[in-house]
Amino acid sequence: MGKIANPKTEVPKGIAMNDKDYLDSILTCLKEMVKNYAIALTEASNEHLYKVYLNMWNTYSQLQRETYEVLFENGWYSLEEAPSSKVEEKAKMLRQELDDLSE
Repeated sequence: MGKIANPKTEVPKGIAMNDKDYLDSILTCLKEMVKNYAIALTEASNEHLYKVYLNMWNTYSQLQRETYEVLFENGWYSLEEAPSSKVEEKAKMLRQELDDLSE
């Protein structure tokens, strides 16, 4: 199975944090914030609060995506290529779940 990645941008090694370290930390925080705002959205007690949370969720979600893209562009984040059989297996499972819901 192949990796999907860009060439790595070299960063200084050592104990001091470098650009990759900072971005990894920011990405982790943003992922947690997006998850927590998703929970807050489902528990908002009124429409005004819901809209405030939704606006914040949209902002943090966009920042999370942009941070991921910078990491990926610099080769600091890679993906594993999924075999087509796994993709088809997952699609079949989701189609079945959808069919079950419409029964």
